[in-house]
Formats: sequence, structure tokens, C-alpha cells
Amino acid sequence: MASRLRIGIDFDNTIITYDEVFRAAAKAQGLVDADFAGSKQAVRDTIRRLPDGELAWQRLQGQVYGKGIGGAKMVAGVAPFLRRARAEDCAVVVVSHKTEYGHFDPDHVNLRTAALEWMAGQGLFDGGRGVALAEVYFESTRAEKLKRIAALSLTHFIDDLEEVLTDPGFPPDVERILFAEDTPPAGPYVWCPTWRDIERQVFGGVTS
Repeated sequence: MASRLRIGIDFDNTIITYDEVFRAAAKAQGLVDADFAGSKQAVRDTIRRLPDGELAWQRLQGQVYGKGIGGAKMVAGVAPFLRRARAEDCAVVVVSHKTEYGHFDPDHVNLRTAALEWMAGQGLFDGGRGVALAEVYFESTRAEKLKRIAALSLTHFIDDLEEVLTDPGFPPDVERILFAEDTPPAGPYVWCPTWRDIERQVFGGVTS
């Protein structure tokens, strides 16, 4: 029954999207052309090809995930999914690999606090959305993230990174859902390019 489901969700690029923020910040710093229109991944790939590009990319990440997070948006379809989970009386937890501070952030913004404030601003802790503040977990390493997923006895976990879902440490009894636009290689997960597809996979249908 749906009420027995315990659904875990990653945060960065699964619940929240930074595409517009990364484009704007990269343009402001002259790291990409003024007419650049690519996604966060395209921004990353373009910057990494520059001299000292890896360092420039890491600095940009520190800026966006900290001070710039206010300009980020919720991924389309997340809100309806969370309302559905609430209606079905499912447990929903957020488990994210997120350090407290960015290594190259001169402002030393607490990234976890910034993420929680963004979630609160989006209404994710309101009753109808089905996420409790106490059920948001930030872990410093991927290994700790995987241990947390196992400890929470989840039935499903949704992530945008194949390397998380294919990690040998991922608990084998948890159904893995990969949220990605592009068709991935075959793996031990169900691929869903949209949150509507995720809703169908988890609940067997989509409400209007």
C-alpha cells in the first residue's frame, strides 16, 4: 500500500535547479559569452575548458550554492509529487551530500543553512508538501549519504547522479530512480526524465 512507502529524495539538481543562476553568475564573471544559453552542466563543461578552469568552476559553485541560492528554482513537478505523497500518507525524507561550507567561498556561507532557508521559502515544510524539517539530512561525504539512506529503511530513492545509484554501498533493497533528461546507460535503476514519470513509477499513476 502507498502508505507504507518511505521515499528518499536528493536535493541538488533533483529538488532544486540552479541552471539560471549558474548562467547569470558565469556571464557576470565573463566565464561564458553573453549569449550563452546552456544548462548548469554546459556551464561547467565550458568553464572547465578555460585556463585554470577547474578552480574557476569550484569558485563559481561556492558562490551559487551559497549567496546565489535565492535565485534557484524548484524543479518542475516536485510540488505535485510531494502533494501526492502527502495525500497517500507516505514518509518523505531528503538526503543530500552537502558540506557545511564551500571550499572556495570567500563569504563562508553555510551551505546547509542556505539550503534549508531556500526550502522554507518554497513552502516545502508546509503541511501540504509532506516534508518535515527533522527529515532533512545533509551528509559530508557520499559514503555517509549512502549509510543514511540505508539507516532510514527507505523503499525508494530518487537522485540525479548515476554514480550514487550505482555505488556498491547503495542499499540493495531500495528501489533506485534516476532523474535525468538524457537517456543514461543501463543500470540498476529506473530512469525517469520528468517528475511526472517519477510519480507514475512510485504511485502507479498521475493525478490531474
